[in-house]
Amino acid sequence: MSTNTKSELLVNLRSMLAEAFRLRNDGASYANLARSQGRVDGYIRALIDAGIATEEELLALVTDQRRVVDGPATTEFESEKFLAA
Repeated sequence: MSTNTKSELLVNLRSMLAEAFRLRNDGASYANLARSQGRVDGYIRALIDAGIATEEELLALVTDQRRVVDGPATTEFESEKFLAA
């Protein structure tokens, strides 16, 4: 039986997240999207329960992967343009 290193497990999680985000962006059926999200949730829970990663580490990883797929979470804009309208 082979054991994976922490970095290998996190690479697997990144791949699973990329797939879940891709399904969401492609407008996949609810069943497929829910299955993918459930798989990610279970994997994250297993990493936390096994003491392999902390919630903070995983939150940062999810944030990074979401940024890679969707871009930054917020957009900067000049409020004067919107106030004048």
